[in-house]
Amino acid sequence: MPRALCIATLYPNAERPTFGTFVARQFEALAARGDWDVTVINPIGLPPVAAGRYAALARAASDAVESGVTVLRPRFALVPALSARWNPSLIARRVLPIARRLHGEHPFALVDAQFFYPDGPAAAKIARALGLPLSIKARGADIHYWGAQGFARRRMLDAARQAAGLLAVSQALKADMVALDMPEDTIAVHYTGLDRAQFRVRDRDRSRAEIAALGVPGDGRLLVSVGALIARKGQALAIRALAALPADVRLALAGTGADEAALRKLAGALGVGERVHLLGSVQHDLLPHLLTAADAMVLPAASEGLANAWVEALACGTPIVIADAGGARELLTSPVAGRIVARDPAAIAAGVADVLAGPPPREAVAATVENFSWDENAAALSAYYDRLIASG
Repeated sequence: MPRALCIATLYPNAERPTFGTFVARQFEALAARGDWDVTVINPIGLPPVAAGRYAALARAASDAVESGVTVLRPRFALVPALSARWNPSLIARRVLPIARRLHGEHPFALVDAQFFYPDGPAAAKIARALGLPLSIKARGADIHYWGAQGFARRRMLDAARQAAGLLAVSQALKADMVALDMPEDTIAVHYTGLDRAQFRVRDRDRSRAEIAALGVPGDGRLLVSVGALIARKGQALAIRALAALPADVRLALAGTGADEAALRKLAGALGVGERVHLLGSVQHDLLPHLLTAADAMVLPAASEGLANAWVEALACGTPIVIADAGGARELLTSPVAGRIVARDPAAIAAGVADVLAGPPPREAVAATVENFSWDENAAALSAYYDRLIASG
């Protein structure tokens, strides 16, 4: 069985169990197929003095075998918010000795990075040192944010040109990679997966009862936004749109991030503080109930690859109202699935009102993502890996 060495700064751990769960699900599904052995190195960056939230993160830096995937979590030193340009080198310096030892014990067939920065340049150094083919996956923010930073873009392009293959989570993201001057002929589109056992059509009343513990009232109509609380995701626009919607419409924000206090203040200033519920990080088992309980999901992000939250909401039978970002038009191919709107409060409110005025059959909404599953995702990834080592 060939072995893949995967470098992933996005990966769940005991302290951040929902961080990068889509990467974990992908590799767990690949390992379950039995045709690739997967080792993930999840480097965890910590400052010289790991206090506060970093102390808990330090405790989570432990190795384990998780759902058939060997996960190693070495620590590397960083300076929060200051060492971004050096993080690829810091990661490579820490990970390479581990990779050499593992490769000597049982050789790997390829090195894989699961985010373009800092993972991609770090994995490129490791692949070059081990003499192995390199694959890098782009997910959205890595291209749109880090690709706009000169120091990161140069290193990303060097890594892209070294890679035997590149992956993008949507056709739109592939186009953005080509526009960044990455080699088009090496880029394949690899759509996200879906946990079909969790994200499925359920009884809405029962799901509303399940989420009562989150503090969301069961009456009225509910909008949900799932994602990190950062400006790019557009929760502020969703709150402004809420102010233009009827008083029985509520908005629940699932996620954590730097904008939490500002969003709470904005809701109060607009007079909708009692209608906006900031839920923090929602447990994975409760997320399907939250999405099912919603009448629509609203996520007017400025940039995306193809958001897992979009697919998960649709699979629960909940239409989505999103901006024209990333793979939005690849996913919303029917009005049943929701609306693509401009990133301004009036347009968002109009899109939501349109969906609420004529709720589509939930089974029809779910049918729009019937081809998404982690099994399909893993099969495509396995075939792609096979092509890389065959061509090398």
